[in-house]
Amino acid sequence: MITRAEEARAKTGTVRMLKRAGIAMTAAERRSIEVADFGLSDLRHTGLQLFIYVNTPRYCAKELTLLPGQACPEHRHPTLGGKPGKQETFRCRWGEVFLYLPGKAARKPRARPPKGTERWYTVWREIWLKPGEQFTVPPNTLHWFQSGPKGAVVSEFSSASLDDHDVFTNPGISRRTTVKG
Repeated sequence: MITRAEEARAKTGTVRMLKRAGIAMTAAERRSIEVADFGLSDLRHTGLQLFIYVNTPRYCAKELTLLPGQACPEHRHPTLGGKPGKQETFRCRWGEVFLYLPGKAARKPRARPPKGTERWYTVWREIWLKPGEQFTVPPNTLHWFQSGPKGAVVSEFSSASLDDHDVFTNPGISRRTTVKG
């Protein structure tokens, strides 16, 4: 749960970061920004802000913003109805983002899971994305990511996005954010 004030600050920060990345938005698009705290009530450390350009049964395009040090928790996009889960390409537009997947663990990871949630972060192969760099995550692959000290803007291009079906390592996560006040 987050407050209306937290939601407003996150949206304002998102617009500012998108502008720094050279991404123009209409007033209607600014109003449609989604703030996700994953039901953990700790938006400063765990969450993300997103704007969806398009999401059809065939493809999806989004802008994701992460506040400084904010993490999107470990999850995967499972097979649904016999169809592969979402395949997504992350392209860093501004700031830097540290993406983690299965594989050989980084000796000195640049990111740190939010305090008290460490046990829910299990994959440690590190992909460091700077502006202009991208990486594609295959369907049904555990992954998580965290921004650097300035925050990050990441464009996501994927097959259809069915976020309500994402499987999170932390069973306490909810994809829906509740806003009070």
